[in-house]
Amino acid sequence: MKLLVGLGNPGVQYARTRHNLGQDLLQEVVRRHHLPPGTKRFQGQFGDGRLNGERLFWLIPETYMNLSGESVGAAVRYFRLEPTDVIVFHDDVDLACGKVRMKAGGGNGGHNGLKSIQQILGSADFVRVRLGVGRPPPGRDTAQFVLAGFTPEEQTIIDRLLEQLPPVIPSILKGDLNGAMNLLNQPSSTRS
Repeated sequence: MKLLVGLGNPGVQYARTRHNLGQDLLQEVVRRHHLPPGTKRFQGQFGDGRLNGERLFWLIPETYMNLSGESVGAAVRYFRLEPTDVIVFHDDVDLACGKVRMKAGGGNGGHNGLKSIQQILGSADFVRVRLGVGRPPPGRDTAQFVLAGFTPEEQTIIDRLLEQLPPVIPSILKGDLNGAMNLLNQPSSTRS
């Protein structure tokens, strides 16, 4: 069993901001793969479904970003999951807008949601799906930048990403991150 986590902040003022890209992506995965809708559980929206015959859980913490680990930790403990069973989708300012990188384990890159999850799980051994939002322009505060919405040009790129990433989720669930990246980098006409 795997737990998919989409990071973001609660509240309408944060909807469709750069910092909520992980949450937006997970909502699109749920929709595109026809997973059951979520209910309030583990301080977030939680769902339980099947994808390609395998059971999976999904969670959108409704804590603020810096407390995401409380929500994730509660679900991990309840279902007796290992950190390696957790797949976290999150925004990343170190990647150009619309770029994706995936890795198992590693540092938190200064991301408060990842810091919180690492601290609560006592491990960094979870999978990260890093979703590029780009760097702020010179002189602009990073916190203000990630809490703002995308420009129209960026939104076009993000909409394309939200279309392209859900079909590679089965590869991510199998732990085939290289295969998922290869699928993602194929022209859309050749993707199955």
